[in-house]
Amino acid sequence: MSRVFDLIVKGGPVMIPIVGLSIATFACAFERAWFWYQLLSKEDRVVHDVLDAAHYDLNKAAAIAARDQNIAIGRFLLAPLKLKQPTPETFRLALEAAGDKEFVQMRKGDKLLESVVGIAPLLGLLGTVTGLIITFSKLNIGGGGSAADTTAAAAGIGEALTTTAGGMIVAIIALSFFRIFVTLQAQQVDYFSKVGSELELIYREIWYEPLFHSNNKAASASNSQTDSAVSVDSQ
Repeated sequence: MSRVFDLIVKGGPVMIPIVGLSIATFACAFERAWFWYQLLSKEDRVVHDVLDAAHYDLNKAAAIAARDQNIAIGRFLLAPLKLKQPTPETFRLALEAAGDKEFVQMRKGDKLLESVVGIAPLLGLLGTVTGLIITFSKLNIGGGGSAADTTAAAAGIGEALTTTAGGMIVAIIALSFFRIFVTLQAQQVDYFSKVGSELELIYREIWYEPLFHSNNKAASASNSQTDSAVSVDSQ
């Protein structure tokens, strides 16, 4: 721990914002890691239970989704299931709107990591420049510099190299986290699309179309009775 502190001190004042960026990067990474752990460890079970229940009872399926609405997949599946006898178009619209909302939450932290990737190397470069300025200001070219001057010059070179390395390391770490999270987001977009399509198909085949046809038959029978009654009255 003391060696890390010594490196930070050796890097000069530019190391302070670099350290701040590193703290922000790891804080964001830990928060996102917890988010993805909760989602990925539970979503398969939630999807299986909701789709299985949807074959027999939509209210039960909605209750299962509501039980797990603390994670994205639960809120996504609950959105259309809590509607009262929606049309397939309304059902799909609810899925799409819920999906878009969840994808925004999945991208939380991306802007921060992108900013760190861009800013950290620039801070490292700035530290390099300031370190070299200190180095050349301490050198007494042609004057037979003393040992103290040589030590000060070495300190300036050390500061330049330390800040450069620090900025690059923080940027690499931030970029690694960013690419991991972007990959997970892309996988979830495909997964949510697949699950939403399966749920919509269940709703269409089992619940909406039979109800639609039965209502049409009832309406046709009612119209036929009305027509017969009108025919009898006209006679």
